[in-house]
Amino acid sequence: MPKLVFAFAGQIASGKGTATKYLVEKYGANSYRFSTMLRDILDRLYLDQSRENMQKLSTILRSNFGEDLFSKVIASDVKKDKKNIIAVDGARRPSDFAYLKKEASCKIIYIEADIEKRYERIIKRVENPDDRKKTFEQFKKDHKGEAELKIKDLKKEADYIIDNDSDQHHLYEQINGIIKKVNRNNASI
Repeated sequence: MPKLVFAFAGQIASGKGTATKYLVEKYGANSYRFSTMLRDILDRLYLDQSRENMQKLSTILRSNFGEDLFSKVIASDVKKDKKNIIAVDGARRPSDFAYLKKEASCKIIYIEADIEKRYERIIKRVENPDDRKKTFEQFKKDHKGEAELKIKDLKKEADYIIDNDSDQHHLYEQINGIIKKVNRNNASI
């Protein structure tokens, strides 16, 4: 059975993490996040895992080791993984897909949601230490960071686009529909 790789992209708090978690819980997928390697380095350096620190570190690493650095790391992790279903969360730029797209079974899924809905989600989830106190103006400013500016370009590369302005049930239905389509074209899960 071929390995199925679902790579999620979308703006801040669009639902990438929720989609990834769903694949893990419902389909037994393993998951990888682009931000994990950044968080690991920040922890080792005893620095906050703030969005600003992750963006700075990402820029430093990519400028010194190549734009496709994170793509190489994720693709290597995915290749070594023995699971049949893999969820990849958080691509930020087209180069993040460079190596994953070489896998015939990789499907890029772009998740979009209204900015107000995403703001509500980010202050509730508190993924980063600076999320809970974030104002709407600060949230809009976060979208102007280098890593965030290229995310919309990923929509053009997507195999599927999900509208996540509704509830989780609607998100899950869309994911299930994509899996059914992919299964018709590949081996069954």
